[in-house]
Amino acid sequence: MAEDPHNSISQTLNDAPLGLFHFRAVVTAGTGFFTDAYDLFIIGAALVLIKQQWHPSSSLIGWIGSSALIAAFVGALVFGRLADLLGRKKIYGVEALLMVIGSILSAVSPNMGWLLVARFIMGIGIGGDYPVSAVLMSEYANTKDRGKLVSLVFSMQALGLVAGPIVALTLLASGLNSTWSWRIMLGLGAIPALAVISLRRKLPESPRYMAQVKGQAKKAARHLRAIGGLEVVNITDDIQSHGTLKTFLTDPRYMRLLLGTAGSWFLFDYAYYGNSISLPWVLKALAPHSSTVTAMAWSLIIFTLAALPGYILSFAMIDRIGHRRLQIVGFLMMGLSFTAIGLIPGLTTMAMPFLLLFGVSYFFAEFGPNTTTFVLAAELYPTYVRTTGHGISAGVAKIGAFIGVFVFPLLTQRLGLHGTLLLTGVFSLSGLLLTTILPEPAGRSLEEMAEPIPKKVTQR
Repeated sequence: MAEDPHNSISQTLNDAPLGLFHFRAVVTAGTGFFTDAYDLFIIGAALVLIKQQWHPSSSLIGWIGSSALIAAFVGALVFGRLADLLGRKKIYGVEALLMVIGSILSAVSPNMGWLLVARFIMGIGIGGDYPVSAVLMSEYANTKDRGKLVSLVFSMQALGLVAGPIVALTLLASGLNSTWSWRIMLGLGAIPALAVISLRRKLPESPRYMAQVKGQAKKAARHLRAIGGLEVVNITDDIQSHGTLKTFLTDPRYMRLLLGTAGSWFLFDYAYYGNSISLPWVLKALAPHSSTVTAMAWSLIIFTLAALPGYILSFAMIDRIGHRRLQIVGFLMMGLSFTAIGLIPGLTTMAMPFLLLFGVSYFFAEFGPNTTTFVLAAELYPTYVRTTGHGISAGVAKIGAFIGVFVFPLLTQRLGLHGTLLLTGVFSLSGLLLTTILPEPAGRSLEEMAEPIPKKVTQR
């Protein structure tokens, strides 16, 4: 990159070409999201076996399936705020440790109460991973490729989605006792979480945070030189004005952004998590006489053929299409798919037509709001409250996920599968409407998105 005597920390990052340090950050942050996805979605398969062993009530099944999600609300809010107050690096890795502890405790659970607590501990770590990983990647990224890089982090979730059914199928096909099978399913989540703890502790602090919030531009410049070979000619940067949390939460502009990012994410997670975690039961409702292995196999097929391509296309195309625009398209296609399933008579009893439309909804969930809600919340807020804004959005979203998972079995009993998915379509189309109030950040720097425009301050 040609030297520019007016370069600042943010300008250097915004103009930097893609480099090894970008992809190192993607792998470090993304491995955590592999773990998040595996831990959140494997419980659906595990509960099929747990039901056979302990015969819990439908209500208790709902609590076990959704406890990690309500805990993620707590984790996202707490870790999101702490990352703005103390720094991203200081807490990065702590949330992964909670995932390790939660996974191990889940695997050795002697009863449903123990499992409930273990999943709650794990959920706090998962929730904390959202704002810190997303924001660190967005703050490392250049303007041109920011959507791609943050999407790549989140797209590691796809591997976790595929890994869950593969593990479940392997254990079930092996003839292993069902009690050991579900314990191994839940315990395996500790392995990738352990792997990333040391990596995350070695990742440097966000240079933008150091320069814009802590006023440590010289130290940030040294980090840029060390991690990416990037030179800052004039060690200056924008010191952003620091309001209080109360100011942030009462500012009309930021309240509007929160309504857009948190509201649309809430509506999406209601639709997505209820269907995904309950997918084995959805498939059993479609074909009541099919075996558990058959249901798991269909889950793997849907994830592989529909979800995985959606993830890949999302990070490949997001910066071309636009972050906000891609979210609108995804919500629209999800809403139309679920509405068709709910309104077309008898569709929920016809395997292939149902799976086709259900697969379309999954594709556009990934090639749309499942990725973009994560990205938008990481780039629309100023640096001093960026993880706070993302944490609030992710936390509110997990409330939606909790409600979706908890009520899905109950709604299916009352409304039938077609009625439940019709309601899901309404939530999806509502998410589209909330997305329209957000600005389009594609092609704009993080500093352009922040208001008010900060003043230049030279560090002496």
